[in-house]
Amino acid sequence: MASLSGPEQATEVRYDYGPTCGVGAQAVCYEGAPCVAEGVEGIKYDVFLAGEKVGETCVTEQEAAEQQQVTPARVLRAFRRLDWPESELVIEPPDGRTLVNFDTNFYTADDSPVRQRVTLLNQSVLIEATPTTYTWHFGDGTTLDTASPGAPYPALDVTHDYARAEQYAPSLDTTYTGRYRLAGGPWIAIPETLTVPGAAQELEAVEALPTLVDY
Repeated sequence: MASLSGPEQATEVRYDYGPTCGVGAQAVCYEGAPCVAEGVEGIKYDVFLAGEKVGETCVTEQEAAEQQQVTPARVLRAFRRLDWPESELVIEPPDGRTLVNFDTNFYTADDSPVRQRVTLLNQSVLIEATPTTYTWHFGDGTTLDTASPGAPYPALDVTHDYARAEQYAPSLDTTYTGRYRLAGGPWIAIPETLTVPGAAQELEAVEALPTLVDY
C-alpha cells in the first residue's frame, strides 16, 4: 500500500500521445481513427506511460488547435490515471478485536495533501490531491461520511458500536479534491473529485463475560 507524502514532495510521471491508427492499423498513421467526446467529433489518440499504452483519449478539433495548452480537461484525465494512495485505517482497540456495544474507535493519520508532477504537451504540471471526505465502511452494512480523519483515543471522533458478536471487515475510502499549477502560475481547481477505496481489515466483535473475583 502506498503511503501519503508531504506537499513538498512530488513524483514525476510523463505521458506521451500518438494517433490511434484507423482502418488497416498501419505502422505509420496518416489519418487517425475518428471518435466522439461529449458529443463532439475528434481523432482518437493512444496514451503512453513509459512506452506502454495505458489508455486512449479523444482529441477534438478545438483541442488540436490548442496543442500547446494544458486544459483542465487534460489535467482531469491525468488526475484520474495517477495512482493516489489509500488511507491506512487504524482501529482501536487494536489486534483485530473489539467488544459488542462498545465505542470502537476508527481513524487515519493520512490527512495531508499529496503531490505528483506530470508532463503534458511538453509542459510540467504539478497536481495536488487533498483528502476531503472519508467514507467509513464498518462492515455491518453501515457507512459514515466525514470531513474528519478521526483521531486516536481518547478523542473518539469517529466511533461505531457493533450489536452482535461476529466477524466484520471494515474499510476506509478516501475522496480527494484536486488542483494543479503550471510553472510560476496560480493554482487551478480540478472540477471533479476522485475516490480511492481502501482494503478491508479483519475485526471480531466479542461479548464481555462477567467474572467473579475473590478479594
